Amino acid sequence: MEKIKIRYLSDNIDRLCYIDGKSDWIDLRSAEEVEMKAGEFRLIHLGVAMKLPAGYEAHLVPRSSTYKNFGLIQTNHMGVIDGSYCGNDDEWCFPAYALRDTHIHVNDRICQFRIMKNQPAIEFEAVESLDGENRGGFGSTGIG
Repeated sequence: MEKIKIRYLSDNIDRLCYIDGKSDWIDLRSAEEVEMKAGEFRLIHLGVAMKLPAGYEAHLVPRSSTYKNFGLIQTNHMGVIDGSYCGNDDEWCFPAYALRDTHIHVNDRICQFRIMKNQPAIEFEAVESLDGENRGGFGSTGIG
């Protein structure tokens, strides 16, 4: 089992836990009270810094209820936290854009993450032709 070293930067959030059997994503919580007006951007502090296992990165995304509950979208749609972001003050944040006025309380679950192995080393080989069957180009599978 891999281990992640974690430094909690807030005593006001629940400790992270893995909920076995439900999902392999782990919820992250707001470490601060947040007031946002529609059209505002903000980095919401998540109250944690981590040292990921060698050869891994974290993928950070909104929870399925984040937009419904808070009217927020994540500006980069999926955050990638690489293994080099591992210092004492490298706090994880959620880059949020408010589509309506909203309030987030300390300890509200606003996003989630999972760790993934880094992509293996690859090389590109230039060819004159590909031997796969054409699908008809971008957007060619129709509607419905």
